[in-house]
Amino acid sequence: MPLEVADYLDQRIAAVEKLLSDDAATARCEVEVGRAAGHSQQGDVWRAEFIVIREGERSVAVATGESVNAAIDLAKDEILQQLRKNKGRNQTLAKRLGGRFKKWTRLGE
Repeated sequence: MPLEVADYLDQRIAAVEKLLSDDAATARCEVEVGRAAGHSQQGDVWRAEFIVIREGERSVAVATGESVNAAIDLAKDEILQQLRKNKGRNQTLAKRLGGRFKKWTRLGE
């Protein structure tokens, strides 16, 4: 992989790592970058795939673009959207369960 692409990818992975914050130490991010299958030379010929695995949860984002940088950006945006959605869902569930537990303990008195 060319050095410019590797540096560009490292910058994009940093955005994913920033969103993971607390889970960054235990999470794993796999990235696959290359040319899409086939022999076409125009259009969306570059492919990028991000896979983030953390605490039993697996998020996958695949994108194609006209350049390798465009494909990386599209895949990064998609994976960030998925991670934000799951993070919000988990926080809502935790609050809801906390409220139910509090209500249950009050009724038990």
